[in-house]
Amino acid sequence: MTPSLLTLLQKVDTPTVCNAIEVAQGKRGFNDFTRGTMLCSDPAGGAMVGVARTAKIAAVNPPEEDADVIKERRMAYYRHMSEGPRPAVSVVEDMDFPNCIGAYWGEINTTVHKGFGVSGALTNGVMRDLGDLPECFPVVAGSIGPSHGFVHVKEIGTEVEIFGMKVRDGDLVHADRHGALVIPTEVVPLLENAIHKLLGTEKLILDPARSDGFDFNTFEKAWAAFEASRT
Repeated sequence: MTPSLLTLLQKVDTPTVCNAIEVAQGKRGFNDFTRGTMLCSDPAGGAMVGVARTAKIAAVNPPEEDADVIKERRMAYYRHMSEGPRPAVSVVEDMDFPNCIGAYWGEINTTVHKGFGVSGALTNGVMRDLGDLPECFPVVAGSIGPSHGFVHVKEIGTEVEIFGMKVRDGDLVHADRHGALVIPTEVVPLLENAIHKLLGTEKLILDPARSDGFDFNTFEKAWAAFEASRT
């Protein structure tokens, strides 16, 4: 991922990236994205972009393993999140879904992850401490709640599933208030041009629609040009 592509991905929303992937692939049908409505801690804060650092947690029931095992795995989790390529996104599956109660993403944990250089967190689980989370560290989560429950780390670096989207450690993730997607490796070299092409195509209909004197005849001509240009 080039610096110019990273900058562009940080500026555009996830629906734009979703559409641009189809432009790069030359066909409709891209489906590696989340399903359902997710919540964002900072809806106006823009997108998070980065290489996935994955893990699984649980919180409804107390851990059954020895306390020393849990502590060792917790430290291994934080080591995993502190390492690897940057930018990175923490992608953490709550295994209690859809009955998640443990707000893993609160003021302390988000601040620690931001300190590690992580760009944000994506989870099907719970967040809390809204208003006290650090700036420039968005959390896209499945719900909001007050308690941490018995939250503990179960797995590190394994494949996870977030709202129907499977994510492997090392996948390139883009997420914002609309949800998230995994960018296919093969489209990365094509994606910057695809985004610019998409934005140019959308202007064919958006510019006339925002202009004075817009009517059906103007729309018909603009839509024909729009249809001819898009995937």
